[in-house]
Amino acid sequence: MAEAADVATVRDEVRTWLAETWDPERPVVEWRGLLADAGWAQPTWPRRWYGRDLSGAAAAVVAEEMAAVGAVGTATGVGMSLVAPTLLAHASDELKDLLLRPILTGENTWCQLFSEPGSGSDLAGLTTRATRDGDEWVVDGQKVWNSGAHKAAYGILLARTDWDAPKHRGISYLVLPMHQDGVEVRPLRQMNGYATFNEVFLSGARTPYDHVVGAQGEGWRVALTTLAHERNVATGRRPRLDRQGGRTVREAQAEAAEYFKTYQWYPQRAGRADLVPVRATETGTVTDPLVRQQVAGVASLTRMAKWSGQRAVAARAQGRQPGPEGSLAKLNGSRIARACATAHSAIGGASGMLSGDDGPVDGLIAEVLISVPAMSIAGGTDEIQHNILGERVLGLPKEPGTDNDQPFRSLRTN
Repeated sequence: MAEAADVATVRDEVRTWLAETWDPERPVVEWRGLLADAGWAQPTWPRRWYGRDLSGAAAAVVAEEMAAVGAVGTATGVGMSLVAPTLLAHASDELKDLLLRPILTGENTWCQLFSEPGSGSDLAGLTTRATRDGDEWVVDGQKVWNSGAHKAAYGILLARTDWDAPKHRGISYLVLPMHQDGVEVRPLRQMNGYATFNEVFLSGARTPYDHVVGAQGEGWRVALTTLAHERNVATGRRPRLDRQGGRTVREAQAEAAEYFKTYQWYPQRAGRADLVPVRATETGTVTDPLVRQQVAGVASLTRMAKWSGQRAVAARAQGRQPGPEGSLAKLNGSRIARACATAHSAIGGASGMLSGDDGPVDGLIAEVLISVPAMSIAGGTDEIQHNILGERVLGLPKEPGTDNDQPFRSLRTN
């Protein structure tokens, strides 16, 4: 009863505040600033940093009331989904004061600078170097698969600050300003024709010495928080906005459209399960027993993944931090994508390989077939997810290794 009373109080309070404050003609950054300062932008966050310490249930009520009046929420992107949760969990008060509010308002966009061309799935084998120079870090190295790096104001960077520590203990998690001479961003052209990702070259790039998230040398522990949130993020989920709204909504729509250009091929990467039964019916292959079996398999996997996702959402609503369900969701997504690719191939036959106007659905099926392999790689490979589940959930012994206690500088690397 106490929880219900609290939720009712929150509903009345946010409804009154919106009636007094929501103006669809405000600039979107100004509106989000009001949201942040009032604590309604992310109500589950601490009051000290633009929240209200509310429960997940109460926060859902806030979202309902905002949707009812067509009010715009916080900005979409890496800043909100990955950076902010990591800063809240590990950053100094000074960094939170400096960085959180511009994330909420969308004034600062972010990218992730983790992977390297010489490390592959062995993220902890990174060799990007950060060396102290007075009150700054000087960074040299190369990163890859960096979505949005060409537009980002800041990057979350993993760099090695102690080469005499073991592999996982000499890494620091830094905040790096991207708009400087020492940072060069180059697009990577993919085989599906898009240039979603970038490679980033760091040559004498600088960041303040106090821009370390967590303790120096404990970047791996901080990075695990970011990775846990990454596996629970549905990057392709657009915010629902009232298309009839005023300036605030128009600016938010333009912002979202620009952001989601980067991810416009992600539905194809996921396999386009929605098209599998449609294509089977349109082509007449729905009567083929083998095709019917594949269509049913896709439907079963999709339903199972949906239930697992609902369980994860319920856990978040109860205040639990992301856990192994993220790895399960990642593996489910890979299985669905591969099952869809197999089904599309069986349905379309050789014509499924045709791109452009000559191919099925104007080449969309071909785009699915060449995009699906990315699903098993992005955000941590399937093999890494299996290790996480085996070791952290099932309690199986870790894979044997010889590099855990040696100084990193003595290890053979790429």
